Amino acid sequence: METTTLGRTGVTVSRLGFGGAPAGLTNYLDSYSPEDVRQRNEVIGAIQRAVDLGITYFDTAPAYGQGASEAIFGDALAGAGDSVFLATKLTPDSESVRVSVESSLKRLKRDRIDLLQIHGSSYSSAQADSYLAPGGLVAQMEALRDEGLIRFLGFTTEDQNCAVYRFIESGRFDVMQLCYNLLYQHPAEQTRPFGSIFEAEAQRMGVVTMRSVTSGLFQRWVQWVNPANTFDYTPALLHFVLSNPLVDVALVGMRDAATVEANVRIAENLEGRIDVADLHEKYV
Repeated sequence: METTTLGRTGVTVSRLGFGGAPAGLTNYLDSYSPEDVRQRNEVIGAIQRAVDLGITYFDTAPAYGQGASEAIFGDALAGAGDSVFLATKLTPDSESVRVSVESSLKRLKRDRIDLLQIHGSSYSSAQADSYLAPGGLVAQMEALRDEGLIRFLGFTTEDQNCAVYRFIESGRFDVMQLCYNLLYQHPAEQTRPFGSIFEAEAQRMGVVTMRSVTSGLFQRWVQWVNPANTFDYTPALLHFVLSNPLVDVALVGMRDAATVEANVRIAENLEGRIDVADLHEKYV
């Protein structure tokens, strides 16, 4: 399994990460319920198989099924100890940062969270002001880090507005998790170059991608425009993300061991990587 150093954290992690949204969300992308014992056990088996195959980065959140995903990860990784890096999140409107963290720790069956991220999609300027203010959300997270309940801080985003750049420039976050894939390349516009991924790299932040294989969007579009298509684009989509040297971890949501094994084979086949700069070259 290919590994890398996660930004300035200094921690070595697998470049292929296990995304936890499909573990906790009912009918996310396809038919599924975390309350179905058989399906739940299948996800637990997938997580444990991922550990066996060298995946060390796992990402979940209390918002994935009202804690269901965290509980599944807690059961699956109970014996993994410090051999894995476990990231979860904090909903910005949580009444108490401490209560949220302590609840996550209980579900995850851990004494410390490796990475706590603000769970966001789009942040307004007013929210950025509030989170970064003295005594604000980030300060509360930092206090829990200083107390030893958290190792590192991060934020997630599906936007590229000014708030994202303010978070990066603040120097208070260790990791940024964002939407980046073949369809959404704007966080790393290669021809300028420009984008939040470049700015995060300048701050020595870790960069983790979600929707790495487009959450099925690219595949659905291909079927619409070419119904007879039978080609599996998953390897190419994953290699596109992993080919960007500024991306530390590409998250992929997985629910069964067979999918884990298939994605590990893809990630380990370095011959599938491309030269990103050459891909964007306009003159020959």
